[in-house]
Amino acid sequence: MRKGEETRQRIAAQAAAIFNVAGYGGASISDIMQATGLEKGGIYRHFDSKEQLALAAFDYAVSQVRRRFAEGLMGHTHAADVLIAFLAVFRSYAWQPPMVGGCPVLNTAVESDDTNPVLRDRVRAVVEEWRSMIRNTVHTGIDRGEIRPETDADQLALVMIATMEGAVMLAKLLGSAAPLEQAYQYLRTCIERDVRLA
Repeated sequence: MRKGEETRQRIAAQAAAIFNVAGYGGASISDIMQATGLEKGGIYRHFDSKEQLALAAFDYAVSQVRRRFAEGLMGHTHAADVLIAFLAVFRSYAWQPPMVGGCPVLNTAVESDDTNPVLRDRVRAVVEEWRSMIRNTVHTGIDRGEIRPETDADQLALVMIATMEGAVMLAKLLGSAAPLEQAYQYLRTCIERDVRLA
């Protein structure tokens, strides 16, 4: 990797933490200058605008989230176990968030909803990845006789994501891991009771 690309990635990684805590609107270039040790010109040598930096920072943050899910799902083969492992990744946010400031997908979704359509589209793409993964897991599980054939994959995907991201928000708001633990236990019970076939 060339030095310029290494510097660009380092700036994006450091900016990701700042944006995830202060928000894309609340973080200033001076905050990023302080974190990176670069002057304004040094930052803009690698990024044309704050928005371009924000997109690169979000992409970096999402790469950390994807890594966590890849690690969390590794080794699980039964479809119901994959679904439970997906929930467990969110559950782990209580003691080990993917980034300082919590879940960058949730944080960016809330902030960019009406103010930044480009960032909002990036968040939608991540949520759609999750939905597709859950749907594909359910369909594969049905084909292999591991998941009840009447399971509605779309509904399950929506409920899992909405419940766990909502629990992430409540855990942060209340300063307690209890919402994540309760959401995880409830959905795990539902999967074991109503979704798992074999």
